[in-house]
Amino acid sequence: MGLSPRVWSGAPWAVRAGAVAGVVLLVFGSVVHVVHLMAAGTAVYEGQPGWLRLYFVSLTVFDPVAAVLLARARRSGVVLAVAVLVTDAAANGWANHVVDTSAGITVGRVGQAVITGLAVAALAWAPAAWRHARRAR
Repeated sequence: MGLSPRVWSGAPWAVRAGAVAGVVLLVFGSVVHVVHLMAAGTAVYEGQPGWLRLYFVSLTVFDPVAAVLLARARRSGVVLAVAVLVTDAAANGWANHVVDTSAGITVGRVGQAVITGLAVAALAWAPAAWRHARRAR
């Protein structure tokens, strides 16, 4: 599923690098969510509201689909990748700042800050990526 040199042909280096980073990040997210499911089964994301648990489980589908579409330089991949990162940042924000009432800095809050930074970077990258991505046929 790697990016061939032809896939993002004509795109500037920054767009290509962002696509590679996005694919790697989405594949990593896929693995994390699958491991969570395998380890916890039906108790996955226990303590979270049902809608949030459903969202995190849905990433086992949306992460790899976005990665494949992005690797193929599809505009739908750019949109889905950004949507996944932005909604993941928001969902983790809810889980780590609303559901988790711990005081101060926690591992989850640090992770959420990282995801938010990645979502902001994806939003900044998306317009250039859109211009160089391919339309659906």
